[in-house]
Amino acid sequence: MVDLYPPTGPYDSGFLDTGDGNRVYYEQLGNPEGKPALNVHGGPGSGATERPTRAWDPERYRVIRFDQRNCGRSTPHASDPAADMSLNTTQHLIDDMEQLREHLGIERWLLNGASWGSTLVLAYAQQHPERVTEMVIPAVTTTRRAETEWLYRGAGRFYPEAWDRFRDGVPADERDGDLLAAYARLMENPDRAVREKAAADWLAWEDAVVSDEPNGVPGMYSDREVDAQIAFVRICAHYFSNGAWLEEDQILRNAHTLAGIPTVLVHGRHDMGSPVQTAWELAKGWPDVRLHIIEDSGHAGSDAMGQAVRDAIEEFKDR
Repeated sequence: MVDLYPPTGPYDSGFLDTGDGNRVYYEQLGNPEGKPALNVHGGPGSGATERPTRAWDPERYRVIRFDQRNCGRSTPHASDPAADMSLNTTQHLIDDMEQLREHLGIERWLLNGASWGSTLVLAYAQQHPERVTEMVIPAVTTTRRAETEWLYRGAGRFYPEAWDRFRDGVPADERDGDLLAAYARLMENPDRAVREKAAADWLAWEDAVVSDEPNGVPGMYSDREVDAQIAFVRICAHYFSNGAWLEEDQILRNAHTLAGIPTVLVHGRHDMGSPVQTAWELAKGWPDVRLHIIEDSGHAGSDAMGQAVRDAIEEFKDR
């Protein structure tokens, strides 16, 4: 079992007014005078965990976490069809992170993010390297179209029956085209029943992809209340059908700009949704990075993966 600290809840919370009608929820945990560390959730659209933090030394770290636009406790919520998704892009989120840093009076901070969160912290760090002290990144992704094409089509070679159901969730005349764009259109449908079904079909596929991992959990993605399902899938489809508004290979191509930022990458060997190749490619082009490939883990993680992340967090707390 991973050695964890006693549970620590928030000592502060609030909403960041972004100036365009969005209000981003944030909270702070640990020591107000400690080393600042920003935890960036995945998804996109999953929202930050509401559990107490236990991986971070509460005496040494000041941990900040936030719900990205339109999910979790941030408003407006993406389950509301009136929420304007044109105001939710990767650049909007990077700008929100910068605005939050300034709002909290933080000069520099450690970044931690997994899955989609890893893409976001990498994109932020490439724009604002002077604001980043270190990074701890499990489940590495860069959200290239090649990566989303694998997750939502290529992996169907291993789960053809589940992928057929995913494909059949869109109208018949769109099944041989861009499935992500088709789902994005379904998630904008004014009929809530249509949005609920599309969300359920999408999440069933996400569940299937992690189902055979060493520590796969049934219903890992679909086990959330309906509004959260709708928000998650609406935001995911919006981002992935637009390539996250990143040039293909942008993050990998610019990895050299991160030189001087000590970073630990942690990735599961059996990650079906995000194969380890991306983490390997990223590590090859980036000085100051260490990659730990965890043999008993997939996207869902494992004790060994959790321990590798915890070790990196411990290593950096006194730096």
